[in-house]
Amino acid sequence: MNAGRRYVVGLTGGIGSGKSAAAEEFARLGAAVVDTDAIAHRLTQAGGAALAGIKRAFGEAFILPSGAMDREKMRKRVFSDPGAKKSLEALLHPMIRAESERQIAAAGGPYVVHVVPLLVESQDYRRRVDRVLVVDCPEQTQIARVRARSHISEGEARAIVRAQASRAERLAAADDVIDNSGTLDALRQQVAALHAKYAKMAESVKG
Repeated sequence: MNAGRRYVVGLTGGIGSGKSAAAEEFARLGAAVVDTDAIAHRLTQAGGAALAGIKRAFGEAFILPSGAMDREKMRKRVFSDPGAKKSLEALLHPMIRAESERQIAAAGGPYVVHVVPLLVESQDYRRRVDRVLVVDCPEQTQIARVRARSHISEGEARAIVRAQASRAERLAAADDVIDNSGTLDALRQQVAALHAKYAKMAESVKG
């Protein structure tokens, strides 16, 4: 059951799969987009609601002079320290969940696309969406995109990919799949077809 009985599509995919490009296209077509990464970013930027807790749990060393969380330093810390990862998740996840629910309940548009990178890894999120859409591409494509975007080594990119659910696990959880191994135009065509399908599904739920 989802917040406010809006029809909610959970959009997920591995790092570098193209979730953001797909979400942007859904938004362009009129769907409401609620992105957990964007919410997390706002919570941890200067003045964000999570900063006091981050200072308490991790210390001033993880806060930039601007007042925002040092995302790069935190990423390295949680990647190498499972205890730190749990602490950060315990702090951020309830805030992200509450803000997601608020945005979903207030959303316009025929249906909501809820972008959750770790949806497959989180049973809580899986229960709160009506349908799971996976943006998929070969692992080598993911690694190439992550390296180009973040300027990291192949080993680092591979480690990030391997730390997430496997491609097979995501595809097994999917109700729908976007193949994003090709061009942006091919992605747009797939999103357009799904948009029409989801709008119809949302209408039938309302009725």
